Amino acid sequence: MDSIFKSFEQTEEELQNLQKIHQSFEEFLSTLPRQCGWTPLVNCYLYQGCWHHPFFLRGVIAAQQHFEAQPTDIFLCSAPKSGTTWLKALAFAIVTRKKYSDLSSHPLLSTMPHECIPFLEVDVVSKERANQTAGVPLLATHIPYHSLPKSIISGGCKIVYIFRDPKDAFVSLWHFASRVTPKDATHIYLEEALELFCKGVSNYGPYWDHVLGFWKARKEAPQRLLFLVYEEMRKNPLPSVKNLADFIGHPFSVEEENDGVPQKISELCSFENLSNLDVNKKGKHRPESAVAIENRAFFRKGKIGDWLSHLTPEMAERLDQITREKFGGTGLPSYVSDANTHGNYTMFEATSLKSPCRY
Repeated sequence: MDSIFKSFEQTEEELQNLQKIHQSFEEFLSTLPRQCGWTPLVNCYLYQGCWHHPFFLRGVIAAQQHFEAQPTDIFLCSAPKSGTTWLKALAFAIVTRKKYSDLSSHPLLSTMPHECIPFLEVDVVSKERANQTAGVPLLATHIPYHSLPKSIISGGCKIVYIFRDPKDAFVSLWHFASRVTPKDATHIYLEEALELFCKGVSNYGPYWDHVLGFWKARKEAPQRLLFLVYEEMRKNPLPSVKNLADFIGHPFSVEEENDGVPQKISELCSFENLSNLDVNKKGKHRPESAVAIENRAFFRKGKIGDWLSHLTPEMAERLDQITREKFGGTGLPSYVSDANTHGNYTMFEATSLKSPCRY
């Protein structure tokens, strides 16, 4: 039985109930529209307007039915391959900096970020929070805004969302899919993956709808949702670290700023540092689950504009055209490549706000 329905000790009655849930889910799955996904022999299923891998869909539904958010919970949200690992590391380091003031022995040096903050639809799907680190109110999820458990919205929980240029998000997702595909299976071709991505068929996709859901929620309640832009964070991470700390209720004191604590956290959580740690080069994340993934799969390049090394101008323009159609008129900051130079970015209708990386 998949681990997302397991508790630590199960009676015979509980096991029978789990079996009933499994059978009920399989029956429900058969009623949903399906589409060949990015992984060989695994379909994606359309649920509430978004496409899901069946393993994660089971967790999404379980979270909707059973998860009860606490008002103090803080949710780190993102579409896949948009900066999730980095955001987790930064948030965890900020919240726990009093406990782990000696950064030379910080948990992130020996534990990958995904192990520090539980994933809602996989690690935490009931009222029990056995996988949540004591005293750390952080949880992460890829669930689209409109599909989040109602208690998250009604409880007024704070949400941090990170957005990334769709072209780089797509390329990163394609590489990730290739890394997690079994060696003896056929890897999806870039052109095939692009076709699916443009149709909205990717885990938790369509990508553009995922972003828009949180962007619109941010415009309605800016005090409750922080919208971060990956590209701006990479260019100038320190303001993002400070903004994030302020928003989640753990601002840096004057003394900490004078001691360079924000800079030290930024350096600890940098892609360059995390990707070179042994823990992130070896081992697997959730090794006993149906979706065990090598830690190194979560760290590839993390650079801005890596799509230039993979996409033809025509491919890039196809993605940009969808971005213009979806994001135009929303005020959403969107990076669109200049067709004449194949790489220069322009932004349309980005609102003028206090910080270049906080929206």
